Amino acid sequence: MITLYGTPRSRALRVSWLLEEIGIDWNFEFINFTKGDNKKESFLALNPSGKFPVLVDGDFVLTESAAINLYLCDKYANKQFLPKGGVNDVARHHQWMSFITTELEQPLWTMGKHKFALPEAVRVPEVLVTAKWEFNKASQLAENMMPETQYLFGENITVADIMLAQTLVWADVFEQEIPPKLKKHMANMMSRPSFNRAIEKGKKAITK
Repeated sequence: MITLYGTPRSRALRVSWLLEEIGIDWNFEFINFTKGDNKKESFLALNPSGKFPVLVDGDFVLTESAAINLYLCDKYANKQFLPKGGVNDVARHHQWMSFITTELEQPLWTMGKHKFALPEAVRVPEVLVTAKWEFNKASQLAENMMPETQYLFGENITVADIMLAQTLVWADVFEQEIPPKLKKHMANMMSRPSFNRAIEKGKKAITK
């Protein structure tokens, strides 16, 4: 049985969303960040950094949301959530994955760190202005790269679509301006039943 450790609205949502798309059995183990669950020995044994998500699949432990999703795609979905156009499209897919995590998401996480995640003594409010500027720049680049197709690689959803949509959900929560094509992509992705199932499973994990 697969167990996913994290909080519902964190990067763990990327993983729970894909797990629901694949349709396999899995458990959500809620890690209460505010109560320091991520600093407990049992969790640090899984990921010494104390960060989540963490995926446990039998004896195999994996961290980093992008790596986790590619692993799930390879092992449980027969690469179903990768482009079908050959090696060049797969390379462009991974280029999107890299851009999402290093350019689009990074300023959002900077906002999160300096709003609530870091100890209050080391937060720098002035950084938020820079982070907003960086996000606007990255989101406009992403907007310009968006195809006219339903998903990033045609009519079939990929891991990158989930990664992009979850990052945009985060941007929306942080009240950032999202360009039209990206906003349409986010809305399209959030209309998928897998998104709502992932959200509901996360809510249940909090209350159990």
